[in-house]
Amino acid sequence: MIGRLLRRTAGTAIVAATAIGQRRVPFLPRKQLDAIRDRRIRRIVSYAARTVPYYKDLFTRERIDVREIRGATELDKLPVLDRDHVRSEPMLFVARTRAGRTGIPFLTSGSTGTPIGIRHDKRSLLANIAYGEREREPVNKVCGGAFRPKEMYVGYDTSTFKKVIEFYEEHTALPVKPRRRFVSLLEPLDSIAAIVNEEQPDVIVGYGGWVDLFFRSVEARGLEIAMPRMVMYMGEEMPRGGRDYIEQHYGIPVLSRYNAVESFKIGFFCEERSGFHIHEDLCHVRIRTTDGRQANPGESGEVIISNLVNYASVLLNYPIGDVAAATSELCACGRTFSRLSELEGRVEDVLALPDGRFLHPRAIWQVFKDIPGVLQYQLTQHGGGRYQLTIVTVDEQLFRSALDQALPELRRLLGSENIEARWSREIDRSGHGKFRTVVRAKSL
Repeated sequence: MIGRLLRRTAGTAIVAATAIGQRRVPFLPRKQLDAIRDRRIRRIVSYAARTVPYYKDLFTRERIDVREIRGATELDKLPVLDRDHVRSEPMLFVARTRAGRTGIPFLTSGSTGTPIGIRHDKRSLLANIAYGEREREPVNKVCGGAFRPKEMYVGYDTSTFKKVIEFYEEHTALPVKPRRRFVSLLEPLDSIAAIVNEEQPDVIVGYGGWVDLFFRSVEARGLEIAMPRMVMYMGEEMPRGGRDYIEQHYGIPVLSRYNAVESFKIGFFCEERSGFHIHEDLCHVRIRTTDGRQANPGESGEVIISNLVNYASVLLNYPIGDVAAATSELCACGRTFSRLSELEGRVEDVLALPDGRFLHPRAIWQVFKDIPGVLQYQLTQHGGGRYQLTIVTVDEQLFRSALDQALPELRRLLGSENIEARWSREIDRSGHGKFRTVVRAKSL
């Protein structure tokens, strides 16, 4: 009991100390922002060279003097990481320090390939609460100045979000907590609509594909719901036209946040909703074209990130799998953070089942994420309740074992016995190196 009290007291002190001035950071003069960013780059590069196996080897082998890396310009010249290398040998990127050893493990969703194990050090997780003040300010403004708007978060019980919240509850004793109701994505849409009417939240938060589906279904089914003041989508890009549809049809502002397991703070929409403001002092972002050069403003390219505050898994110049374009135009909100004008995030198919239910791809991920030997999977929905499942494993024996574990749960979720399974060594990827784990056949 005493140990838990001390842990929560120490955690609360970290949050309180970090929170000072956070809402002013996005408005700091450009020169001051650059100085903060470059100072954090120097610190984490030096740390990586001393404590992280991959970087110790890299700096020694390539004879790189860490003292020569003074900021973003020099960091951009370091090699871009190979995602497959990080995936296959994640411990090479974990610091041999207490922060690394005691880091909290998370698993990426694997939407661009096999899931990747990432650790976050406890101090950076606690500081993440304070950094969130930057993102909460535009939400409060859109919600009429409410100090803590009432939220309804629609997701999965085992999601990264839930794991982080549990960590916060164990390690902090903050006097002001979010007013939040968590609802499972496995709930039927009608049930979720009823919960919205019961809770009357100021903000509805969910994955982009689900948010789009929910509001289109409300209209199509003629459902009556207590409209929120705003909508927030995260975790995946909303289908094209989805944000315009909700804002124009319902008059509800739609905001978004750009985050990932590899970096909990990448970017956020302000009240102007004109692109993602980048947390430049927390996560350095650059856009690389297909020929390897720095993209010009407005030119699309691959998003390369460097998490500057996580001292467990250290990832510098990491290709996150998204395609985006930066803009040099200033935002009307007055924030000086750099912005991404476009983001091609993870657009995943939501399955419409014959019995009227809808199933989000993350429900399928829950089936496979802990099955040993599964490198990739893809579920394709055809007409008549028929499905094709492709599982990638190193050999057919592992395929049979994985199939025996997955099929019962898949049949329950899909309400169908008609699942044709096949083994494959690799699943074809689309243009930007991504593939969809769940696909609806074009004939549907």
